[in-house]
Amino acid sequence: MKALRNYLNKIKPNFEEGGKLHAFRSVFDGFETFLFTPNTTSKSGVHIHDAIDSKRIMTMVVIALMPALLFGMYNVGYQHFLAVGQEAGFFEKFIYGFLAVLPKIIVSYVVGLGIEFVVAQWKKEEIQEGYLVTGLLIPMIVPVECPIWILAIAVAFSVIFAKEVFGGTGMNVFNPALIARAFLFFAYPTKMSGDAVWVSTQSILGIGGGQLVDGYTGATMLGQAATSTGALELINVDGTQASLSDMILGFIPGSIGETSVIAIAIGAIILLWSGIASWRTMFSVFAGGIVMAITFNLFGSEANVMSQLPWFEHLALGGFCFGAVFMATDPVTSARTETGKYIYGFIIGAMAIIIRVLNPGFPEGMMLSILLMNIFAPLIDYIVVQKNITARMKRANLINN
Repeated sequence: MKALRNYLNKIKPNFEEGGKLHAFRSVFDGFETFLFTPNTTSKSGVHIHDAIDSKRIMTMVVIALMPALLFGMYNVGYQHFLAVGQEAGFFEKFIYGFLAVLPKIIVSYVVGLGIEFVVAQWKKEEIQEGYLVTGLLIPMIVPVECPIWILAIAVAFSVIFAKEVFGGTGMNVFNPALIARAFLFFAYPTKMSGDAVWVSTQSILGIGGGQLVDGYTGATMLGQAATSTGALELINVDGTQASLSDMILGFIPGSIGETSVIAIAIGAIILLWSGIASWRTMFSVFAGGIVMAITFNLFGSEANVMSQLPWFEHLALGGFCFGAVFMATDPVTSARTETGKYIYGFIIGAMAIIIRVLNPGFPEGMMLSILLMNIFAPLIDYIVVQKNITARMKRANLINN
């Protein structure tokens, strides 16, 4: 590492103002601060210095996303070979999924970071590290068959209109990854719904491919429940009935990184252990979802088939767990007061179930509920703070009197 540090110090003057590579100053700065902790200090004012900075926080979130991403790659291959009725080993399934998902990750980072590099250089600012996480989240919350060019447009829209126009990382009102998914959902609905988008059926570099098995259905479990008119039966890709273990383990169609509850739980443990995510927000999202799901089970079972789903299936299906762990806990767009986190999370969980049950056209629900509460998070914090101020003033008056 010392040799690398010395090499960076040697070439750094080329990227300073007046150097022959000064046009790439922000790119060099972003690469340098990713590898080493910056040694610059504040010139004025009082600041608390910690051993961890934003880049390392984002790196920890990326690590927490790895279990869900790796399992998502395997599940892409698993669903493919299940759909075409072929036998395949673990590594063949994983390699197939890896080759299907990798291009989406590359495009996400190339387009997103490319825009951020250009904006940072134009504004003569540092590279904002928030896209380290967003660039991985976006490919994980889209269907495997989402075309690359559509994904690139969604990434560009998200970075420009949900982030940079607000001032960049830390200033955005909405979660950029969810804005990308919302853009895809409303701009290209046929690429975000139906049977064809959730399971890859094509051969990739000579791996996989074949004729679909009889009874094939690639719809997500939530999609099946939303369109069902009879008894609730959730069917796997190969036509067999899905079990609760399939839902928890993640062997069901869905977005790339959202299917496995266990993989997401591992990520949650990492985020909570490192202190990066708020357990209050995470807990209250699940509490809100459970309360609302049980309410519909008791009093709204005649509304539609979706209202019959048990609370544990609501939590295991779709993007509920993924949203609760990685989206709702976003420190920039969520509530920041301790009491506000409980309110914010509870409403997200409850609203997600309400949208699922009462509006079958949006069976996912989690995306819209989080984006809606992103709007109200500052208001929740404001009310909590004002309530605390009022309570303290009352206590002060009582003491003075």
